[in-house]
Amino acid sequence: MNTMQKGFTLIELMIVVAIIGILAAIAIPAYQDYTARSQMTEAMTLASGAKGSVTEVYSNTGAFPTTNAGAGLAANTAINGKYVNDVAVGAGGIIVATMRSSGVASGIAGATLTLSPTTTAGAVQWTCKKASTVDAKYYPSACRN
Repeated sequence: MNTMQKGFTLIELMIVVAIIGILAAIAIPAYQDYTARSQMTEAMTLASGAKGSVTEVYSNTGAFPTTNAGAGLAANTAINGKYVNDVAVGAGGIIVATMRSSGVASGIAGATLTLSPTTTAGAVQWTCKKASTVDAKYYPSACRN
């Protein structure tokens, strides 16, 4: 009587487990970086919302506002999100978005994203400045340059 056995050998199962382990070792850090970048994008979105108000005040008065109220915005703590603690307008019209210290990716907890206005022939241009303590890979692409 000739019987055929069906199934996987132990070696085949061990190879599959090893391949899954290698893929997980690559995928998990990449996913964590993606999550941190998406959370930092919320800071860029909220800070960008304030750019229009700051630019409008500059266009009307010739000077940048130094507070949220001066820019016609809500209080800094009222401009927040799931990952962003507050968005504040400071001296020279600089907009600073501060990330929450908990509930966000560990690489960006408490980090700031700063948008600085500069004027050229009456036009306002914005530059993004990164916090020196945060890896550049977490910032939106507009800030990585």
